[in-house]
Amino acid sequence: MKTILTVGHSTHSSEKFLALLATHSVTAIADVRSMPYSRMNRQFNRETLQSDLRRKNVAYVFLGRELGARTEERSCYVTGKVQYDKLAATELFREGLERVQRGADEHRIALLCAEKDPLTCHRCILVGRQLIASGVDVQHILADGRLETHAAALKRLVGELRIEQTELFAAPRNILDEAYRLRGEQIAYVEKDAEEPVTDDAR
Repeated sequence: MKTILTVGHSTHSSEKFLALLATHSVTAIADVRSMPYSRMNRQFNRETLQSDLRRKNVAYVFLGRELGARTEERSCYVTGKVQYDKLAATELFREGLERVQRGADEHRIALLCAEKDPLTCHRCILVGRQLIASGVDVQHILADGRLETHAAALKRLVGELRIEQTELFAAPRNILDEAYRLRGEQIAYVEKDAEEPVTDDAR
């Protein structure tokens, strides 16, 4: 089974971030930010990051168009908000997934986004979910350097959302599907002119 990692650059220094990658033997970064730039953490702007990775012999590919949270596909928006189920069904998104899986034949890949916690980022809730469904093993590099399996992350998500406790009398449903749905609604990109506020997970 192929293993694909994910990592959030958060507010790490370049040195700390590169050390995280080295600890987990990452040889390629797949950048899934829609906008590969950061006003607050400029060390992770695309060109700067590419240069730093090159010095460590880590390959870089930008997949924000295919796997980013801020899609240009208008059919994925409902009242200005991205719907993850619709995005996951697009041809471009599926092509992105396939490209990552092909790359994993030659590299130890980490999907890069901005958020510190994978549970607040589409790299886990959207991309990771679909990779798991494709038979890929997904693990998340946490800010302290530990690896968290996708299953462990989902268990943590169910606990955070308190699904079992608050919906004991709801109609039968798949708890994990419900967890994905609820968190997706919380973090999905919302257009600035829509009624709901824009989330941070817009990269």
